[in-house]
Parts: sequence; C-alpha cells; structure tokens
Amino acid sequence: MAENDQERAERVQAQKDFRVQFLVRETGITEAQARDLIKMLGDSPNSLLREARLLAK
Repeated sequence: MAENDQERAERVQAQKDFRVQFLVRETGITEAQARDLIKMLGDSPNSLLREARLLAK
C-alpha cells in the first residue's frame, strides 16, 4: 500500500528531526544551527556532519 501525502510528510519530518538530534548529539551545535544546516545543505549525512563539526569549533 502506497503512502499518502500526509504519511509522507510525517515520515520526512521524522527523518529531519532525527538528523537534527543526531547533529546536536554528535557535534554539540544547537538545534537551530542544525536545522539551518539542513535547510542550506539538504540531507546529505556526510556534508551535514562535516559542516556541523566546523561550526562547533
């Protein structure tokens, strides 16, 4: 059964929230900084982690 638009939106939001919490936990940046990075870079885990580590310095 294919997911509907609402289910997809919820899944995408859950993935974004997971990435935010991961970046906060792994690098010590704030949630706001993590959300801004995701808006700027998309959802590439390697790029997000690299930039978050630079931001944390």
